Amino acid sequence: MNDRYDAGYGTDGSAPYELVGYDEYGRPVYRQAPPQPQTYDPYQQQPQQGQQGYGYDPYATGAGQPAPSYGGYDPSYPSYDPYGTAQQPPQPQAPAQAPHAPYDPYGGPQTAHIPHQAGPVDDEPAAPASASPSASVSTEQERDYRTEQFAFVEEPDDDSEDVIDWLKFTENRTERREEARRRARGRLVALVVVLALVAAGGVGYLWYAGKLPGLSDSGTGTGTTTAAGAQKRDVIVVHLHDTKKGGTATALLVDNTTTKQGTTVLLPNSLALTADDGTTTTLAKSVEDDGSEATRTALDTVLGTDIEGTWRLDTPFLLTLVDLVGNIEVDTDTDVPDPAAKKKGEAPLVNKGEKQTLSGKMAVAYATYRAPGESSDAQLERFGQVLHGVLRKMTSDPDAATTTVQTLGQIIEPPLTDADLGSFLARLSDLAKGGDHRTTLLPVQQDGTLSAQASDSVVKEILGGTAKSPDQDAAVSVSVRNATGVKDNTEKARVTLLNGGFTFLEGGTTGAAATSKVVYANAADKENATEVAKTLGLPESSVTKGDVSAGARVSVVLGQDYDPGS
Repeated sequence: MNDRYDAGYGTDGSAPYELVGYDEYGRPVYRQAPPQPQTYDPYQQQPQQGQQGYGYDPYATGAGQPAPSYGGYDPSYPSYDPYGTAQQPPQPQAPAQAPHAPYDPYGGPQTAHIPHQAGPVDDEPAAPASASPSASVSTEQERDYRTEQFAFVEEPDDDSEDVIDWLKFTENRTERREEARRRARGRLVALVVVLALVAAGGVGYLWYAGKLPGLSDSGTGTGTTTAAGAQKRDVIVVHLHDTKKGGTATALLVDNTTTKQGTTVLLPNSLALTADDGTTTTLAKSVEDDGSEATRTALDTVLGTDIEGTWRLDTPFLLTLVDLVGNIEVDTDTDVPDPAAKKKGEAPLVNKGEKQTLSGKMAVAYATYRAPGESSDAQLERFGQVLHGVLRKMTSDPDAATTTVQTLGQIIEPPLTDADLGSFLARLSDLAKGGDHRTTLLPVQQDGTLSAQASDSVVKEILGGTAKSPDQDAAVSVSVRNATGVKDNTEKARVTLLNGGFTFLEGGTTGAAATSKVVYANAADKENATEVAKTLGLPESSVTKGDVSAGARVSVVLGQDYDPGS
């Protein structure tokens, strides 16, 4: 049975309990009250049988045994005294509304649990044993409202962890925004600096290359004249030999390594050159008679260039080259008949039109074709178109280009080698594919000399040289065309003119003519024409002014009135 003990409780004659304090959980702690001193009352009577249910008299002088207590007895109720002689001391009062601790039959200290009440402070001394009930109640009330139980009320908001975290978050976010702005400004400044450097470099390059507007046509100051002299060029001369119909076509392949510009310069066969013996000759005759080395030296003298080597390209090798690169595309300017056609009116081998695909055979036919009545320059320009198409289809890898050259099986004339030619063609191919290659014709005058236009636009700008045509005081070049019907008369006229100090140029044969003619173009050559007529035994009346053959200063048509023995 779980009886609760209280002051005045007891069935074994022990003293009542009194409140002495609270444990660490706020539960009340009781102890047995010390025995009270007893006084003698001569009139003390034993309680009647009917009064035993009301408790006992602590000052009784009888047996001193407490009467049995029952559950609902209130110890604060005064003891029964029939005579009113006993003095009743004040009884200790239990705390108001304090629950009674459960009774421990083994005498151990038992405490009652009061919810929501903090325990005692460790260093707070326990209440003294002689504390009165009112003191106990006061102590209990103080413990119920101690300050540390509500410490969170006095905690400052600024020191709370949540507030600190929020302040740190807002501060970090602001710093990140400022850092992002600084990085963006830095990137913008760097970009502006880079663009400025690129623009300055581009302008500097254009100035150095002479391509700035307003400076490209200037011949003074820091224009193209100065820049052209400082540029580095690699030059190779190529001769196309028509092995079937005869004749040659010549071009200079130029790689300007400074400006990264490639050019094919077409050289007319009428270009006047100075031969090894000091006489004047033409490019076509020099190629046929003097050979590659002598022609290369003569071209260096006239154009002021430094040609590194000669590439002799016979028509069979051109055919193989076009087939090796996989055909070419050319904007053809005329229909070319098939040389193997047996009947007239058959379909042409090459059709006129843009982006015509040409095989090796078609490319050779187009490069060597010259229509009736056309000048030799028309055929030369077609050869230039074929060269440009080959460069566009040639590989840009030097090793592969060298292999292509070796596959042709031709003999490269020293000092040029297969590797040199392959590497050179690969560089020009790269320029042609990028649109940095062009073809131009070297303009020459009727007598084969270079004009001022040729000196400015081609010789200086493209070749970086200085034009030097043969001197006017050199031997006069005379072109002879045989119209006598006697083949040997041409050779006889040649010997006669060479012995007279003139330069002989063969003009071929033509239909029979009755009279001979000696023609000059410039008034300064009238005297020279008269001397030619006298040397050949022709009358002075045969001298007249008119058109002369290309590369010659005087043209002669030998008629049937010509007498070699005169």
